Amino acid sequence: MSGTKISSLSALKRKIERLKKNGKRIVFTNGCFDILHYGHTKYLQDARAKGDYLVVGVNSDSSIKKIKGKNRPIINETDRLKVVEALGCVDFVVLFKETNPLKVIMALKPDILVKGSDWSKKKIIGADFVESYGGKVQTVKLVNGRSTSAIINKIACFSGDK
Repeated sequence: MSGTKISSLSALKRKIERLKKNGKRIVFTNGCFDILHYGHTKYLQDARAKGDYLVVGVNSDSSIKKIKGKNRPIINETDRLKVVEALGCVDFVVLFKETNPLKVIMALKPDILVKGSDWSKKKIIGADFVESYGGKVQTVKLVNGRSTSAIINKIACFSGDK
Protein backbone atom coordinates (compact mmCIF):
# COMPACT_ATOMS: atom_id res chain seq x y z
CA MET A 1 0.00 0.00 0.00
CA SER A 2 2.98 2.30 -0.33
CA GLY A 3 2.36 5.59 -2.07
CA THR A 4 -1.20 5.81 -0.84
CA LYS A 5 -2.80 7.35 2.21
CA ILE A 6 -3.92 3.87 3.33
CA SER A 7 -1.42 2.31 5.70
CA SER A 8 -0.97 -0.58 8.10
CA LEU A 9 -0.88 0.43 11.76
CA SER A 10 2.82 -0.39 12.11
CA ALA A 11 3.83 1.65 9.05
CA LEU A 12 1.55 4.51 10.07
CA LYS A 13 3.03 4.57 13.56
CA ARG A 14 6.51 5.16 12.07
CA LYS A 15 5.20 7.95 9.80
CA ILE A 16 3.38 9.65 12.69
CA GLU A 17 6.43 9.46 14.97
CA ARG A 18 8.52 11.25 12.29
CA LEU A 19 5.89 13.95 11.82
CA LYS A 20 5.57 14.52 15.56
CA LYS A 21 9.37 14.85 15.89
CA ASN A 22 9.09 17.67 13.36
CA GLY A 23 6.49 19.45 15.52
CA LYS A 24 3.42 18.49 13.52
CA ARG A 25 0.07 18.13 15.33
CA ILE A 26 -1.67 14.85 14.58
CA VAL A 27 -5.47 14.64 14.70
CA PHE A 28 -7.19 11.27 14.91
CA THR A 29 -10.81 10.37 14.36
CA ASN A 30 -12.61 7.21 13.38
CA GLY A 31 -15.85 5.82 12.05
CA CYS A 32 -17.59 3.40 9.74
CA PHE A 33 -18.03 5.84 6.83
CA ASP A 34 -20.62 3.57 5.22
CA ILE A 35 -22.40 5.43 2.37
CA LEU A 36 -20.26 8.57 2.55
CA HIS A 37 -22.36 11.77 2.68
CA TYR A 38 -22.01 15.50 3.36
CA GLY A 39 -22.21 14.98 7.12
CA HIS A 40 -19.11 12.78 6.91
CA THR A 41 -17.13 15.15 4.71
CA LYS A 42 -17.94 18.22 6.82
CA TYR A 43 -17.01 16.30 9.98
CA LEU A 44 -13.66 15.25 8.49
CA GLN A 45 -12.92 18.76 7.20
CA ASP A 46 -13.63 20.21 10.66
CA ALA A 47 -11.46 17.55 12.31
CA ARG A 48 -8.59 18.27 9.89
CA ALA A 49 -8.76 21.98 10.70
CA LYS A 50 -7.71 21.19 14.29
CA GLY A 51 -4.18 20.08 13.39
CA ASP A 52 -1.55 19.54 10.74
CA TYR A 53 -2.39 15.97 9.70
CA LEU A 54 -5.63 13.99 9.90
CA VAL A 55 -5.56 10.24 10.50
CA VAL A 56 -8.87 8.43 9.97
CA GLY A 57 -9.47 5.02 11.48
CA VAL A 58 -12.05 3.05 9.49
CA ASN A 59 -13.95 0.16 11.04
CA SER A 60 -13.58 -3.20 9.28
CA ASP A 61 -16.62 -4.99 7.89
CA SER A 62 -16.54 -7.48 10.77
CA SER A 63 -16.45 -4.76 13.43
CA ILE A 64 -19.37 -2.90 11.82
CA LYS A 65 -21.45 -6.09 11.81
CA LYS A 66 -20.82 -6.40 15.56
CA ILE A 67 -21.75 -2.75 16.18
CA LYS A 68 -24.59 -2.14 13.70
CA GLY A 69 -25.95 -5.60 12.88
CA LYS A 70 -25.75 -8.26 10.20
CA ASN A 71 -27.06 -6.05 7.36
CA ARG A 72 -24.23 -3.55 7.64
CA PRO A 73 -22.01 -2.33 6.21
CA ILE A 74 -23.60 -1.52 2.88
CA ILE A 75 -20.23 -0.67 1.30
CA ASN A 76 -17.31 -3.10 1.81
CA GLU A 77 -14.19 -2.07 3.74
CA THR A 78 -11.91 -1.91 0.69
CA ASP A 79 -14.21 0.55 -1.07
CA ARG A 80 -14.80 2.57 2.13
CA LEU A 81 -11.03 2.89 2.67
CA LYS A 82 -10.55 4.12 -0.90
CA VAL A 83 -13.41 6.63 -0.67
CA VAL A 84 -12.07 8.10 2.59
CA GLU A 85 -8.56 8.11 1.11
CA ALA A 86 -9.82 10.19 -1.85
CA LEU A 87 -10.87 13.08 0.39
CA GLY A 88 -8.46 16.01 0.28
CA CYS A 89 -8.79 16.71 4.01
CA VAL A 90 -7.60 13.20 4.93
CA ASP A 91 -3.87 12.53 5.21
CA PHE A 92 -3.77 8.91 6.41
CA VAL A 93 -6.27 6.05 6.62
CA VAL A 94 -5.96 2.92 8.73
CA LEU A 95 -8.35 -0.03 8.98
CA PHE A 96 -9.07 -1.52 12.40
CA LYS A 97 -10.82 -4.80 13.15
CA GLU A 98 -11.73 -4.14 16.79
CA THR A 99 -15.12 -2.65 17.69
CA ASN A 100 -13.37 0.47 18.98
CA PRO A 101 -10.19 2.33 17.99
CA LEU A 102 -8.37 2.19 21.35
CA LYS A 103 -5.53 0.02 20.03
CA VAL A 104 -4.93 2.47 17.16
CA ILE A 105 -5.11 5.50 19.46
CA MET A 106 -2.62 3.92 21.87
CA ALA A 107 -0.22 3.09 19.04
CA LEU A 108 -0.36 6.52 17.36
CA LYS A 109 -0.70 8.79 20.41
CA PRO A 110 -2.43 11.61 18.50
CA ASP A 111 -2.16 15.17 19.75
CA ILE A 112 -5.89 15.69 19.24
CA LEU A 113 -8.65 13.09 19.37
CA VAL A 114 -11.86 14.19 17.64
CA LYS A 115 -15.38 12.80 17.68
CA GLY A 116 -18.76 14.20 16.72
CA SER A 117 -20.70 16.34 19.15
CA ASP A 118 -23.14 13.45 19.65
CA TRP A 119 -20.44 11.89 21.88
CA SER A 120 -20.04 13.12 25.45
CA LYS A 121 -16.39 13.53 26.38
CA LYS A 122 -16.76 10.82 29.06
CA LYS A 123 -17.82 8.27 26.43
CA ILE A 124 -15.13 8.98 23.83
CA ILE A 125 -12.94 5.88 23.56
CA GLY A 126 -9.32 6.75 24.29
CA ALA A 127 -10.05 10.17 25.80
CA ASP A 128 -8.43 9.36 29.15
CA PHE A 129 -5.37 7.93 27.43
CA VAL A 130 -4.90 10.94 25.13
CA GLU A 131 -5.31 13.38 28.02
CA SER A 132 -2.83 11.35 30.13
CA TYR A 133 0.09 12.54 27.97
CA GLY A 134 -1.18 16.08 27.42
CA GLY A 135 -3.23 15.49 24.27
CA LYS A 136 -6.60 17.14 23.69
CA VAL A 137 -10.02 15.63 23.17
CA GLN A 138 -12.42 17.73 21.11
CA THR A 139 -15.77 17.39 19.43
CA VAL A 140 -17.03 18.88 16.19
CA LYS A 141 -20.59 19.89 15.48
CA LEU A 142 -22.49 17.47 13.28
CA VAL A 143 -24.64 18.45 10.30
CA ASN A 144 -28.27 18.01 11.35
CA GLY A 145 -30.28 15.37 9.53
CA ARG A 146 -27.30 13.73 7.85
CA SER A 147 -26.66 10.10 8.72
CA THR A 148 -26.10 6.82 6.95
CA SER A 149 -29.06 5.30 8.82
CA ALA A 150 -31.35 8.07 7.52
CA ILE A 151 -30.14 7.43 3.96
CA ILE A 152 -30.73 3.69 4.32
CA ASN A 153 -34.25 4.34 5.66
CA LYS A 154 -35.00 6.70 2.78
CA ILE A 155 -33.82 4.13 0.22
CA ALA A 156 -35.91 1.45 1.95
CA CYS A 157 -39.00 3.66 1.63
CA PHE A 158 -38.37 4.16 -2.10
CA SER A 159 -37.90 0.45 -2.69
CA GLY A 160 -41.52 -0.08 -1.60
CA ASP A 161 -42.78 2.44 -4.21
CA LYS A 162 -42.53 0.16 -7.25
